[in-house]
Amino acid sequence: MPTPQCAGRLRALATLLMASLLTTPLAGVLADSGPASYLSERDRFIDEMVAEQGFDRSELTALMAGARYQQSIVDAMNRPYEAKPWGQYRALFVTPERIAGGQRFLAEHQALLAQAESAYGVPPEIITAIIGIETNYGGTLGSHRVLDALSTLGFAYPRRSAFFRKELKEFLLLAREEAVDPVTVLGSYAGAVGKPQFIPSSYRAYAVDFDGDGQRNLWDSDADVIGSVGAYLARHGWQRGQPIASAATLTGPLKSGVEVGGKRPVVPGFTVAQLEAAGVEPEQTLDPGARAALIELDRNGPEYWITLDNFYAITRYNHSNLYALAALELSRAIAPAESSPGD
Repeated sequence: MPTPQCAGRLRALATLLMASLLTTPLAGVLADSGPASYLSERDRFIDEMVAEQGFDRSELTALMAGARYQQSIVDAMNRPYEAKPWGQYRALFVTPERIAGGQRFLAEHQALLAQAESAYGVPPEIITAIIGIETNYGGTLGSHRVLDALSTLGFAYPRRSAFFRKELKEFLLLAREEAVDPVTVLGSYAGAVGKPQFIPSSYRAYAVDFDGDGQRNLWDSDADVIGSVGAYLARHGWQRGQPIASAATLTGPLKSGVEVGGKRPVVPGFTVAQLEAAGVEPEQTLDPGARAALIELDRNGPEYWITLDNFYAITRYNHSNLYALAALELSRAIAPAESSPGD
């Protein structure tokens, strides 16, 4: 059963939900045009949330009746950016406009970024680059209702339905905890929200109240946004003051036994010295004993990188070597001359 405080929040949120449903064009629009699985899974989800999380059945039924199946969201899931080759993916994010925007963000939030680096060890350029890739520094927060995105994928996208069903549950719990109206929240086609595009479970687990106002607000508080990106990377193994990755060349045929990764993240399983002995030469000087992996990507031919623990930490934010490398290259482009992440 919910606590009296939780019940009070739930009643207040229900009032807000009903007002929203009655005053928007979505009022009375049911999801009955979706696949049969969408409707049956929606009803089963309501049963679960009532039994397990103490939601009021009538209020939750009204909320979920306003959720709409969106075929466009399923289509978007089937053509992710990460399916592109590295050269095309890089061109989407490491652009003159995004570099200039990152330099402005760094200048405008210098003090907050320095506080986050002190607290979590993550350089300002890395935090800024991630926000830049995710939402163009807060300029593009997403155009899909999160309620629609997560219900569509949770109820009618069998390949990953269990994951997105869990995220829908996390989203409703987040809305209850942070007094957010779930009817109006917009995000990505995969249900990520706010300037750093946290999925709901990550929001609940890793977002921080960096401005100390009692709420974790990843939409309007740049302090919370910056602090939460730093906290997320720190919780996923970021090592203060350590390099991220180095471009590399092969000095000859690669010796057997060395795994070469591609787009999918690779846990560093060698040392730099072992890779060098196998015929891999980094462009930067790296600690011979540092844990490392070797990846090969395609940009006008093969491109090799030695990636380290901090690179792998970035792939915990988005499970793609393309993403982590784009964040690194953007961070290097926006960094002040005296600072160069990954060196």
